[in-house]
Amino acid sequence: MPKSSRGGFGGRRSGTVTVIEEPVRRSSVRTAKIVFYVLWPVVGLLSATVLASKWHPILALVAGILIGLAVAFIVSAVVAVWPVLRVLWWWAPEIGLAFGLVTGWVDLADHTTLPYRIGAIVLVVGVPAAIPPARGWIIAAVWCLITRHRIRVCFSEFIITNRTGSLPLIFWAIPTPVGERVWIWLRPGLALADLHNRLDLIAVACWADTAIAETASQSNSAFVRLDIKRRNAFTAPATTPLLNLINPGTPPRHQQDMPVPTALDLPDVTTEQVTPPAKPATPIRADRKPPTPTPAPASADPDVSDWL
Repeated sequence: MPKSSRGGFGGRRSGTVTVIEEPVRRSSVRTAKIVFYVLWPVVGLLSATVLASKWHPILALVAGILIGLAVAFIVSAVVAVWPVLRVLWWWAPEIGLAFGLVTGWVDLADHTTLPYRIGAIVLVVGVPAAIPPARGWIIAAVWCLITRHRIRVCFSEFIITNRTGSLPLIFWAIPTPVGERVWIWLRPGLALADLHNRLDLIAVACWADTAIAETASQSNSAFVRLDIKRRNAFTAPATTPLLNLINPGTPPRHQQDMPVPTALDLPDVTTEQVTPPAKPATPIRADRKPPTPTPAPASADPDVSDWL
């Protein structure tokens, strides 16, 4: 579906904007035809077989043909317009946001006057901008939308490997402490190794620092997860609950008050330092007799020298 526009300086042609590539359109139309001619007889015969148990065979055959025709037409139509549906899916958040804003403004204009509309705009825009958590959440959501489109640009520009040029299906994106995480369903002709070889290019296209690609499913290698990292989360101050366990009255201990360890290397450790001290002998009281040694039990055999 190429679309050309004329204009600019001197009325020259400004360029061509292609929404759906021609190979992708031809491939979808060819697949839709195959689906139609396969589903029509299969669904028709199955439907006629089921209906023949209750209706007349001729009537069941006619009904089965019509049912198969309807099912084949619907499925093939979905296959044919799938590239358009995929484009609508890519722009679904923006379309929904624009529709909500326009609908809300029209509804507000029908029930309020201009001062109330201006006040509502100030509240909707100013309150999130004044509250840091809300502002951070909005900025993170905007970056998620931007990242989805930048990844689509990556697949369109330098990761296409099949002959039709169909792009993978980019699912949702969520914010992370260091950037965004996007889930992608790869199409035939593309593997995770292809993404690993182009992670530096993906990071540049997404205006990020680094990019990491991993599998998102243990049973399906086509479902992958792409992490876009824009900042280092370890540079921010970290809080720990262990500080609450310290007594507020405990005096601080400086570094110079702590003993400096010595003899850390094994060659520097002497034998005297590792030899444990001898235990002192236990004194025997004068009123206590030393323990009498227990005599050895008599052997049942008087002559045991033969066994030794």
